[in-house]
Amino acid sequence: MNKVMRNPYAYAIFILPAMALYITFYIVPLISSLRYSVTSWNGINEPIFNGLDNFVKAFRDEKFLTAFKNNITFVLFSCFVQIPIIVTLSIILSNVRRFQEFYKTTVFMPSILSTAVVGVIWKFIYHPDAGLVNQILRLIGLESWTRGWLGDENFSFLSILVTNSWQWFGFYIVLVLAAIFSISKEMLEAGEIDGAVGWRRARYLIVPLIRPIILVILLLSITGAMNAIDIVLIMTAGGPFGSSEVMGTYMYKQAYSMSQYGYATAISIIIFVLTCILTLIFHLITRRSQEVEH
Repeated sequence: MNKVMRNPYAYAIFILPAMALYITFYIVPLISSLRYSVTSWNGINEPIFNGLDNFVKAFRDEKFLTAFKNNITFVLFSCFVQIPIIVTLSIILSNVRRFQEFYKTTVFMPSILSTAVVGVIWKFIYHPDAGLVNQILRLIGLESWTRGWLGDENFSFLSILVTNSWQWFGFYIVLVLAAIFSISKEMLEAGEIDGAVGWRRARYLIVPLIRPIILVILLLSITGAMNAIDIVLIMTAGGPFGSSEVMGTYMYKQAYSMSQYGYATAISIIIFVLTCILTLIFHLITRRSQEVEH
């Protein structure tokens, strides 16, 4: 057995199937996308090469630029609003002793629902007449605040951000809780002796120790925000008047509504490149901060 494992060809036997799948379902579609992104193609006729016209068109397209801004807003909301709330709730839940498993299960449940189900549920919650949000506002005497949340240009995208956060809060909270519970009791007790109690314990002891999982959640949030499409399609389809459009939904419409497959493919390449750039920036910042700490 040892002689077999020393043979480099033995490793190739195990690696080749995975490499074949990777090349077939990732590399080949990527190369194909690059090819079609520089063509004018309606999905029926032969593709006509048009160079970088699709990319130039995208950055001159006001609707695409609006979608791009919404994706950046999605990223910023996920990083600077969603993550702090997740960490805060996780620390609070970690100090709850009674019914802790019940709370963990309750907050985790939305993340196991399909996005289609979540979207339909929240469309009812935001309903102008029978929706829970407007019912509560009427109940507490704020009827002037009621509105058609998904039909209002100023609030449709914010409503989607809240819905998306609700869906994924539980999943991320469970990850952070696991990191908190992995901290040794000896370290926490030593911190208490040094005066790290209450919010000081959370800020100076717990948060620095769970920093690795927070970074993982940040990275997942960034990539998820850049690739958001399903929740937007289900709730508003990018409306009203493009106010909640994201790059993914705009790409979808260009391909399947307008039959501009070359342009849609160019948009997909832009999404891919922007996601890679944001991920690279994230890694550079985290690496530099770690070097400063050490």
